[in-house]
Amino acid sequence: MPTITAAERDTATYPLPSSRPASPATAASVPTNTAAWLGAKRARFEVKTAPYTAPREDEIVVQNRAVAINPFDWIIQAAGTVVTPWIKYPSILGSDLAGEVVAVGPGVTRFAVGDRVLAHAVGADKTRSRAAEGAFQQYTVVLARMAAPIPSTLSYEEAAVLPLALSTAACGLFQRDQLALNHPSATPTPTGKTVLIWGGSTSVGSNAIQLAVAAGYEVITTASPRNFGYVQRLGARQVFDYASPTVVADIIAACAGTTLAGALAIGTGSAEACLDVVHACDGCKFVAIASTSVTFDRFARGAGTTLQLLRLLLRLVASTVAVQVKSRRRGIGTKFIIGSSLIGTEVSQVIYEDFLPEALAEGRYVAAPEPAVVGTGLDCIQAGLDAQVKGVSAKKLVVAL
Repeated sequence: MPTITAAERDTATYPLPSSRPASPATAASVPTNTAAWLGAKRARFEVKTAPYTAPREDEIVVQNRAVAINPFDWIIQAAGTVVTPWIKYPSILGSDLAGEVVAVGPGVTRFAVGDRVLAHAVGADKTRSRAAEGAFQQYTVVLARMAAPIPSTLSYEEAAVLPLALSTAACGLFQRDQLALNHPSATPTPTGKTVLIWGGSTSVGSNAIQLAVAAGYEVITTASPRNFGYVQRLGARQVFDYASPTVVADIIAACAGTTLAGALAIGTGSAEACLDVVHACDGCKFVAIASTSVTFDRFARGAGTTLQLLRLLLRLVASTVAVQVKSRRRGIGTKFIIGSSLIGTEVSQVIYEDFLPEALAEGRYVAAPEPAVVGTGLDCIQAGLDAQVKGVSAKKLVVAL
């Protein structure tokens, strides 16, 4: 049984809201909640009881019907406090969820009990760091500004693929300290500019392509040849094989005569390639970086030792410094994207309130990539993480609840 803080015990006394008056017998009852707990660094997830936490101001509680798996989850599991030193164990991770609203906190007017929503759970963010806000449980506390209603035509499994990837793409494209592009709309005005999105078939790339097009930009992207059609259907104007030895030169040639609005780098090694393209092209000299320059997958598989982890971290520091030195010498701005940073900017409202609800309802925005359901129930979370470590192409792993 995981250790529960005093604050969580206090919030666990709130009853589950109902559309009908509660009887004396049910008014004092506490909803039963369970979660997939990460008990320690590099431990396996275990399903155990968890407190039900009532919403505070500007929060809602969602009964989850589907959650998605992200690399961020297994990176935390594998690297522990090295990557997220603020996380305390036991912890509930998970960023992507879709389900039904069961409670609304003070000040919330956008949602009502019974609404179908998707949401970006930010419990792993340094500014939140709260188990109640992790997605890998039955009931999750969500910031209202990080949630959006979903149409009846969209299943919970489909909706769950969006939140973290959508937020990350939006941060890189629209935040003032990143590319600062025009905001997306139903009727975008063409800007005449081009955005390079390296890694278009990834979850982040799938959303970045759609958002950039909805903001009036043309998109050049990279993918494996088997996914060329996929990214073109999302709106990419041109796509190049990221593994081609001439890919950088080919993209530079394709950008001739155009104005580049910057680049979004997704995937190991993408930042260096994007720097080369941006340096050679006219336009905005900025690269928003969504991925580290090294991968932690060896440690996620349980094959790495502590010494090897330290060596990897040294390589990570060295490669990060090399990117910074290269960018400064060329006069190119760079910044790493933190997907949950939307909670402190106007972009959260732009995406989750102003743009996404109508775009999904009208079919102008699609939930991409497609979900691949790995099982039903919280006990499938660890299996989903194990499968994600092995690699997924143009799909996102989802657990139904």
